[in-house]
Amino acid sequence: MATRVEHALEQLKTNGVRITPQRHAILAYLMDSMSHPTADEIYRALEPKFPSMSVATVYNNLKMLIEAGMVHELTYGDNSSRFDANVSDHFHVICQKCGKIEDFSYPSLEDVEHTAEKSTGFQIQGLRMELYGICSSCKNK
Repeated sequence: MATRVEHALEQLKTNGVRITPQRHAILAYLMDSMSHPTADEIYRALEPKFPSMSVATVYNNLKMLIEAGMVHELTYGDNSSRFDANVSDHFHVICQKCGKIEDFSYPSLEDVEHTAEKSTGFQIQGLRMELYGICSSCKNK
C-alpha cells in the first residue's frame, strides 16, 4: 500500500517533476505536519538533515507544490504564509493567542456560494472560512 507521500511523488513524476531528496523531505514534512508550518519552520525542521539546503529552496519547492495543487498557501494578514498539504475541502480555526491552526470539516457551503452568485452576479470559484477563538491549551493557562 503506497503512502500519501509516495502517491504524491508518483503524481509529480508523472507530470515531469524531478524528485530531489529535499523536495521529498519538504512534501513528507508537510503531509505529516498538522501544524500548518511556515516556510521558516519547515526549513528549521529539515536543516539538520539537509545542511546545504537554503530557505530559498524551501520557498521554491513550496511554490512548485502549490502550482501542482498539492499544497495550499494560507495567508493571514501580515503574518508569514503557512502551508497546508490537506487540499481536501475543510476549514480552519485559529487561536488568537498562540496562532495555532486546526482543521475542521463541515458540510458543503454550496448554498452560500449559490446565494452569493445570485445576489452579486459573480461566478464563485472558491471559498475560505476561518473561525477565530482561544485554543484549549491557551484557555487552560
